[in-house]
Amino acid sequence: MIFDDDMETLPREELEVLQLRRLKGLVDRVYANVPFYRKSFDDAGVRPSDIQSLADVRYLPFTEKQDLRNHYPYGLFAVPKDNVVRIHASSGTTGKATVVGYTKRDVENWATLMARSLVAAGATKRDIIHVAYGYGLFTGGLGAHYGAERLGATTIPMSGGSTKRQVILLRDFGATVICCTPSYSLFLYETALESGIDIKELPLRIGVFGAEPWTEEMRRDIETKLGIKAIDIYGLSEIMGPGVGIECIEAQAGAHLQEDHFLLEVIDPVTKEPLPPGETGELVITTLCKEAQPLIRYRTRDITSLNLTPCRCGRTFARMHRVMGRSDDMLIIRGVNVFPSQIESILLETQGLTPHYQLLVKREGNLDTLEVQVEVDEKIFSDEIKNLQRLGGKIQKHIKEFLGVTATVKLVEPRSIQRSEGKAKRIVDMRNLS
Repeated sequence: MIFDDDMETLPREELEVLQLRRLKGLVDRVYANVPFYRKSFDDAGVRPSDIQSLADVRYLPFTEKQDLRNHYPYGLFAVPKDNVVRIHASSGTTGKATVVGYTKRDVENWATLMARSLVAAGATKRDIIHVAYGYGLFTGGLGAHYGAERLGATTIPMSGGSTKRQVILLRDFGATVICCTPSYSLFLYETALESGIDIKELPLRIGVFGAEPWTEEMRRDIETKLGIKAIDIYGLSEIMGPGVGIECIEAQAGAHLQEDHFLLEVIDPVTKEPLPPGETGELVITTLCKEAQPLIRYRTRDITSLNLTPCRCGRTFARMHRVMGRSDDMLIIRGVNVFPSQIESILLETQGLTPHYQLLVKREGNLDTLEVQVEVDEKIFSDEIKNLQRLGGKIQKHIKEFLGVTATVKLVEPRSIQRSEGKAKRIVDMRNLS
């Protein structure tokens, strides 16, 4: 089943004609309305009229996440603020969030792309869709919610947390589709067992999972334990939110990216040169239809490859291989993006600590955990245990308040963290994500 058959099965030749028309309109619009892009284009020696083919996109400058932070909050908007009906944001270094604005049409397009995604996952308007992504500035909850409503399905806006209640409502409301992180689905399974509920006996049949890395092994585990089809969804808050791409239930072999709305490239992250389909590199996305905050050649930092071969589901959109890693040092902990520099900012503002720290990422059971190990100075280390505990609790509270992620803080003795002659090893990822 396909939500928008005419568009999702468009022959590639016709799709590329549509993309080029939209790309030309986009570069005209951002050059006229966004000072950042006007300067970037001028510095690169390129004018909107230079874009005469899709291949010419390579002459346009890249957009980085730091550009969004540098122009916080509204500096990249391409429309007057009066035309912006929604704002989402993610946490940023020292309080500088990554802000994304949406016009009314942007929200409508997002809902349509999410409806497409849910149908690709196997959902219909007869389904009851339980949304356990967080609601608020995070795009996950509202993105799935609006898509489910656009589809015409019954929508349960549960949001995150309250896991025991979630299990009870999954049983009582008879949800057939769940949207959440993959690790949370396994936590729901464990909680259900403790409550004497076998999720396999519930009507649940599909899980739409994203917002964190997961493996084929985890997929098999989820499908076995919950008795459902586990579908991988892809999205970025900077681009739109969830629904940029999703696997089809027929193949489960790479996320179909919504190419009528997004122009895709894969580049060598070092040379920044485009790579042909099938080769592995960094995914770069240009938003062809965004009104409030369009982005030109946004570097996602996600390492993947594109597959243009036809899919048995009938969709002609390119498929993206499951993300294999990052070209930067960002961590994703339970759906929250965390950079070591964000943790470092909090640590360096705390008296009694040295600048030597490590972030230990583990998978305990089915949930990712973050432990921050930081050295204290000689004076603090010789202090009473209760004072050390108080300091650790203070740091943990600040991390939760500013970054939205729960971390365990371990204060260690001076010179106990290994030094490096080169770049300091800040992250010790102990998860097995291969």
